[in-house]
Amino acid sequence: MSASRIVLAILALAAASLSPVAQAQQAGDLVVRARAVSLDPADKDTIPGTEVTVNKKTIPEVDFTYYFSPSLSAELVLTVPQKHDVIQDGTVIGSLKHLPPTLLAQYRFTNLGTGPVTPYVGAGINLTLFSSVNLPAGLDVENRSIGPAYQLGADIALGGAWSLNIDYKKVQIRTDLSSNGSKLGTIQVDPTLIGVGVGYRF
Repeated sequence: MSASRIVLAILALAAASLSPVAQAQQAGDLVVRARAVSLDPADKDTIPGTEVTVNKKTIPEVDFTYYFSPSLSAELVLTVPQKHDVIQDGTVIGSLKHLPPTLLAQYRFTNLGTGPVTPYVGAGINLTLFSSVNLPAGLDVENRSIGPAYQLGADIALGGAWSLNIDYKKVQIRTDLSSNGSKLGTIQVDPTLIGVGVGYRF
């Protein structure tokens, strides 16, 4: 089953089993969430004659969503530096860490009549910092990446201040690979991130 079908199935089950009315957030509300996120890189590069990628993994994520109104909000996504294997033509040649904070503007569809489920879309910017680079002698990567981020998800009211969250993001993360100062090409991580978590409204 594809990731998108899994997300839709979870949303359908939640909508069928929870109370029929969701409590909309209000201007000034702050929702803090913890998510488990599956990071699936695009596995692309522009390096001639070879393929350089990083590994898939599941990472922890914390986000803070501030509501300007029930429909408009801003979300800051944070995690701790994540270690990845660097893979060349199927063989691990080293590792690096990346720290990818992301800031998104969001619109929530509060008038769709979907009961406890409130869908949303978002768009923003990602800044990724690369560190602890451990590659063969002479190889190095650019230490940061700035790119767009896009988001689709839903909040599901659980009662009181608690909510369940399903979230899909596509983020542009790219870094140049160089050998002794000469650029070889660009590693296009460009991951898809699918997260499930819980939130609490303050």
